[in-house]
Amino acid sequence: MSQSVEFLFDLGSPSAYLAYTQMPAVAAEAHAEIVWRPVLLGGIFKATGNASPLTVPAKGRYLFTDLARFADRYGVALTPNPHFPVDTLRLMRTLTGLRMHEPERFLPAVDALYEAMWVDGRDLGDEAVAREVLATVHPDPEAALALAGRDDVKARLREETDDAVARGVFGLPTMFVGDEMFFGQDRLDFVAEALARGN
Repeated sequence: MSQSVEFLFDLGSPSAYLAYTQMPAVAAEAHAEIVWRPVLLGGIFKATGNASPLTVPAKGRYLFTDLARFADRYGVALTPNPHFPVDTLRLMRTLTGLRMHEPERFLPAVDALYEAMWVDGRDLGDEAVAREVLATVHPDPEAALALAGRDDVKARLREETDDAVARGVFGLPTMFVGDEMFFGQDRLDFVAEALARGN
Protein backbone atom coordinates (compact mmCIF):
# COMPACT_ATOMS: atom_id res chain seq x y z
CA MET A 1 0.00 0.00 0.00
CA SER A 2 1.49 3.32 -1.05
CA GLN A 3 -0.96 5.56 0.78
CA SER A 4 -1.69 6.00 4.45
CA VAL A 5 -4.14 7.85 6.65
CA GLU A 6 -3.25 8.76 10.21
CA PHE A 7 -6.02 8.29 12.75
CA LEU A 8 -5.60 10.16 16.04
CA PHE A 9 -7.92 8.96 18.78
CA ASP A 10 -8.69 8.69 22.47
CA LEU A 11 -10.97 5.94 23.80
CA GLY A 12 -12.94 8.52 25.77
CA SER A 13 -14.31 10.22 22.66
CA PRO A 14 -17.58 8.77 21.32
CA SER A 15 -17.03 10.65 18.06
CA ALA A 16 -13.62 8.98 17.69
CA TYR A 17 -15.30 5.63 18.36
CA LEU A 18 -17.72 6.16 15.47
CA ALA A 19 -14.90 7.15 13.14
CA TYR A 20 -12.91 4.10 14.26
CA THR A 21 -15.77 1.84 13.17
CA GLN A 22 -15.62 3.29 9.65
CA MET A 23 -11.90 3.78 9.09
CA PRO A 24 -11.09 0.22 7.94
CA ALA A 25 -13.64 0.45 5.11
CA VAL A 26 -12.50 3.94 4.11
CA ALA A 27 -8.87 2.81 4.00
CA ALA A 28 -9.63 -0.47 2.22
CA GLU A 29 -11.53 1.34 -0.53
CA ALA A 30 -8.42 3.43 -1.24
CA HIS A 31 -5.96 0.57 -0.67
CA ALA A 32 -4.46 2.68 2.09
CA GLU A 33 -2.87 1.80 5.41
CA ILE A 34 -4.22 3.19 8.67
CA VAL A 35 -1.59 4.60 11.02
CA TRP A 36 -3.26 4.41 14.42
CA ARG A 37 -2.07 7.17 16.78
CA PRO A 38 -3.26 7.09 20.39
CA VAL A 39 -3.16 10.56 21.92
CA LEU A 40 -4.58 12.16 25.05
CA LEU A 41 -7.67 14.28 24.43
CA GLY A 42 -7.39 15.99 27.80
CA GLY A 43 -3.87 17.10 26.95
CA ILE A 44 -5.03 18.44 23.59
CA PHE A 45 -7.86 20.37 25.24
CA LYS A 46 -5.50 21.84 27.83
CA ALA A 47 -2.92 22.89 25.23
CA THR A 48 -5.44 24.46 22.85
CA GLY A 49 -7.96 25.96 25.25
CA ASN A 50 -10.67 23.68 23.85
CA ALA A 51 -13.15 21.82 26.04
CA SER A 52 -15.59 18.94 25.94
CA PRO A 53 -19.03 19.67 24.45
CA LEU A 54 -20.38 18.62 27.85
CA THR A 55 -19.23 21.95 29.25
CA VAL A 56 -22.12 23.51 27.31
CA PRO A 57 -25.20 21.71 28.68
CA ALA A 58 -27.40 22.14 25.60
CA LYS A 59 -24.57 21.04 23.32
CA GLY A 60 -23.82 18.08 25.56
CA ARG A 61 -27.45 16.94 25.44
CA TYR A 62 -27.51 17.27 21.65
CA LEU A 63 -24.20 15.46 21.16
CA PHE A 64 -25.48 11.95 21.77
CA THR A 65 -28.64 12.58 19.75
CA ASP A 66 -26.47 13.52 16.81
CA LEU A 67 -24.05 10.64 17.35
CA ALA A 68 -26.97 8.19 17.55
CA ARG A 69 -28.07 9.34 14.09
CA PHE A 70 -24.62 8.61 12.70
CA ALA A 71 -24.49 5.24 14.46
CA ASP A 72 -27.77 4.34 12.75
CA ARG A 73 -26.40 5.51 9.41
CA TYR A 74 -23.25 3.46 9.87
CA GLY A 75 -25.14 0.43 11.16
CA VAL A 76 -23.07 0.19 14.36
CA ALA A 77 -23.94 0.01 18.03
CA LEU A 78 -23.46 3.07 20.24
CA THR A 79 -24.49 3.13 23.87
CA PRO A 80 -24.03 6.33 25.89
CA ASN A 81 -21.63 5.29 28.64
CA PRO A 82 -23.18 5.97 32.07
CA HIS A 83 -19.68 6.56 33.46
CA PHE A 84 -18.82 9.22 30.87
CA PRO A 85 -16.53 11.12 30.98
CA VAL A 86 -13.89 8.53 31.85
CA ASP A 87 -10.29 9.40 32.73
CA THR A 88 -8.47 7.59 29.92
CA LEU A 89 -4.85 8.42 30.83
CA ARG A 90 -3.98 4.89 31.96
CA LEU A 91 -5.85 3.33 29.05
CA MET A 92 -4.15 5.50 26.45
CA ARG A 93 -0.76 4.82 28.02
CA THR A 94 -1.56 1.10 27.92
CA LEU A 95 -2.44 1.29 24.23
CA THR A 96 0.69 3.32 23.54
CA GLY A 97 2.75 0.71 25.35
CA LEU A 98 1.20 -2.11 23.36
CA ARG A 99 1.81 -0.22 20.11
CA MET A 100 5.46 0.19 21.09
CA HIS A 101 6.24 -3.18 22.67
CA GLU A 102 3.56 -5.67 21.57
CA PRO A 103 2.24 -4.29 18.27
CA GLU A 104 0.41 -7.51 17.42
CA ARG A 105 -1.80 -6.97 20.49
CA PHE A 106 -2.45 -3.27 19.90
CA LEU A 107 -5.48 -3.40 17.57
CA PRO A 108 -7.19 -6.28 19.38
CA ALA A 109 -6.90 -4.20 22.56
CA VAL A 110 -8.32 -1.11 20.81
CA ASP A 111 -11.23 -3.21 19.55
CA ALA A 112 -11.96 -4.72 22.97
CA LEU A 113 -11.70 -1.45 24.87
CA TYR A 114 -13.81 0.51 22.38
CA GLU A 115 -16.53 -2.15 22.51
CA ALA A 116 -16.46 -2.14 26.31
CA MET A 117 -16.66 1.65 26.45
CA TRP A 118 -19.19 2.48 23.73
CA VAL A 119 -21.22 -0.70 23.21
CA ASP A 120 -21.30 -2.34 26.64
CA GLY A 121 -21.14 0.87 28.70
CA ARG A 122 -18.50 -0.46 31.07
CA ASP A 123 -16.58 1.64 33.58
CA LEU A 124 -13.07 1.52 32.17
CA GLY A 125 -11.94 4.01 34.78
CA ASP A 126 -12.07 1.02 37.15
CA GLU A 127 -8.78 -0.83 36.80
CA ALA A 128 -10.39 -4.18 37.59
CA VAL A 129 -12.85 -3.70 34.72
CA ALA A 130 -10.08 -2.64 32.35
CA ARG A 131 -8.08 -5.73 33.34
CA GLU A 132 -11.08 -7.97 32.71
CA VAL A 133 -11.62 -6.48 29.26
CA LEU A 134 -7.94 -6.76 28.32
CA ALA A 135 -7.95 -10.39 29.47
CA THR A 136 -10.16 -11.19 26.47
CA VAL A 137 -7.33 -10.25 24.08
CA HIS A 138 -4.12 -10.47 26.11
CA PRO A 139 -2.72 -13.48 27.98
CA ASP A 140 -1.36 -11.25 30.76
CA PRO A 141 -3.63 -8.23 31.24
CA GLU A 142 -1.72 -7.19 34.35
CA ALA A 143 1.45 -6.89 32.28
CA ALA A 144 -0.45 -4.95 29.63
CA LEU A 145 -1.70 -2.44 32.20
CA ALA A 146 1.78 -2.24 33.73
CA LEU A 147 3.05 -0.81 30.45
CA ALA A 148 1.26 2.40 31.42
CA GLY A 149 3.82 2.94 34.17
CA ARG A 150 6.89 2.76 31.94
CA ASP A 151 8.78 6.01 31.44
CA ASP A 152 9.30 5.40 27.73
CA VAL A 153 5.57 4.83 27.26
CA LYS A 154 4.62 7.95 29.21
CA ALA A 155 7.09 9.96 27.15
CA ARG A 156 5.78 8.57 23.86
CA LEU A 157 2.17 9.46 24.65
CA ARG A 158 3.25 12.97 25.63
CA GLU A 159 5.26 13.29 22.42
CA GLU A 160 2.38 12.04 20.25
CA THR A 161 -0.02 14.46 21.96
CA ASP A 162 2.38 17.40 21.71
CA ASP A 163 3.05 16.59 18.06
CA ALA A 164 -0.68 16.53 17.38
CA VAL A 165 -1.09 19.98 18.91
CA ALA A 166 1.88 21.28 16.90
CA ARG A 167 0.17 20.03 13.73
CA GLY A 168 -3.00 21.96 14.53
CA VAL A 169 -5.10 19.29 16.25
CA PHE A 170 -7.67 20.69 18.69
CA GLY A 171 -10.07 17.75 19.13
CA LEU A 172 -10.73 14.15 18.17
CA PRO A 173 -11.03 12.25 16.00
CA THR A 174 -8.51 13.87 13.68
CA MET A 175 -7.23 12.28 10.50
CA PHE A 176 -4.30 13.25 8.31
CA VAL A 177 -3.81 12.34 4.69
CA GLY A 178 -0.33 13.68 4.03
CA ASP A 179 -0.36 17.18 5.52
CA GLU A 180 -4.10 17.64 5.04
CA MET A 181 -6.03 17.55 8.32
CA PHE A 182 -9.63 16.44 8.82
CA PHE A 183 -11.46 16.84 12.13
CA GLY A 184 -14.59 14.96 13.15
CA GLN A 185 -16.22 11.63 12.44
CA ASP A 186 -18.57 13.42 10.06
CA ARG A 187 -15.67 14.33 7.75
CA LEU A 188 -14.82 10.82 6.61
CA ASP A 189 -16.12 11.54 3.11
CA PHE A 190 -13.42 14.19 2.77
CA VAL A 191 -10.82 11.70 3.99
CA ALA A 192 -12.00 9.24 1.34
CA GLU A 193 -11.81 11.94 -1.35
CA ALA A 194 -8.27 12.90 -0.32
CA LEU A 195 -7.19 9.27 -0.48
CA ALA A 196 -8.89 8.85 -3.87
CA ARG A 197 -6.95 11.73 -5.38
CA GLY A 198 -3.71 10.46 -3.90
CA ASN A 199 -2.96 13.27 -1.44
